[in-house]
Amino acid sequence: MSILIDENTRVVIQGLSGHQAQFDTKGSLAYGTEVVAGVVPGRRGQSVLGLPVYNTVAEAVTECGADASVIYVPAQGAKDAVLEAVYAGIKLVLIITEKIPFRDFSEAFYIAQSRGVRLIGPNSNGIISPAKSKMGILGNAPQYFMPGPVGILSRSGGMNHEIPNLLTRAGIGQSTCVSIGGDLMVGTTFREGLELFEQDPDTRAVVMYCEPGGRMEEEAANFIRSGGFSKPVVAFVAGMFMENMPQGMPFGHAGAIIEQDRGRPSAKKKILAEAGVRVAERMSDIPELLAPLVARDELK
Repeated sequence: MSILIDENTRVVIQGLSGHQAQFDTKGSLAYGTEVVAGVVPGRRGQSVLGLPVYNTVAEAVTECGADASVIYVPAQGAKDAVLEAVYAGIKLVLIITEKIPFRDFSEAFYIAQSRGVRLIGPNSNGIISPAKSKMGILGNAPQYFMPGPVGILSRSGGMNHEIPNLLTRAGIGQSTCVSIGGDLMVGTTFREGLELFEQDPDTRAVVMYCEPGGRMEEEAANFIRSGGFSKPVVAFVAGMFMENMPQGMPFGHAGAIIEQDRGRPSAKKKILAEAGVRVAERMSDIPELLAPLVARDELK
C-alpha cells in the first residue's frame, strides 16, 4: 500500500504552461501517473504535453474527474490557486511554490482544513509512491526509488531524492516518499505524516530528514513518546553548524531559523533520541540503522 497517492490518483496540474511544471509533468507521465489535465486561465481548448488545458480547476474536475492537484503558480497567486482547487472538490493539493506570503498561506490552510483537504507544502518538491504514482519530483528519476516498506518524510526536497537513493542502493524499498516542504508554515507536519504512515499496514518503518528551525521535530518526538506511532523511526538532523551562526539568520529554507534557542539541531536530536528514535550522525548511516529494525527479507 502507500499513503496520499497511488496508481488510481487522477492529477491536474495548475500552471502547466511553466517550464518547471512541464519538466516534472513529463516525468510523471513517463512514470505512469494518471495526469488528466492542466489548468491555465485563458487557454481552455489548448493542449500541453498531450493533456487538455482548462481555464479552471472546476472544469478539469467536471470533465476529467481529477482528485489531486499540483500547484506551480507563482507565490503571489498561490493562495487563489489553492482555494480554487479546494472549492473545486480536490482533496489533495501539492504546492511546489515556495515563499508564499505567510498570511496568504495561513488563510488558505484554514479554509482547506475546514473542508477536509490535505495540503502538502509549500516549497515541496513532491510525493512518490514507487511503481505507482508521482506528483512533482524532478523528472522521471526511476533509479532513485523502489517499492518497499519504508516511508520517507523530508523537509528538504533534494533529500527526498537522496535518502531513497541511499536506501535503494542498499536494497531497501520505499512505500511513499513525501517532501513536506521547507517554508515556515506547511500544510502537513511530521506528526501528521507519521499518523498517515501508522495507518498503512505495509509501511514498517519511517525515515525523517529534519532541519533547524520550528517545532515540528519536537512535536513528532512527543507524539512518538506518547505511543501515537508504533513503528520504528530513523532520523537525520541537518544543520549543526547553524548553532554557531547569529540567531535569527535564515540559511536555506525559510523555515530554517534558530531563535532564542528554539529550533536548535542539538535539541532536536536529543528529544528524538529520548523518544526512542534512532538518530543517524551521518546520512550514510541510515540504511545500517534501518537494517535491524525491519527484517532484511521484508525490505526488498
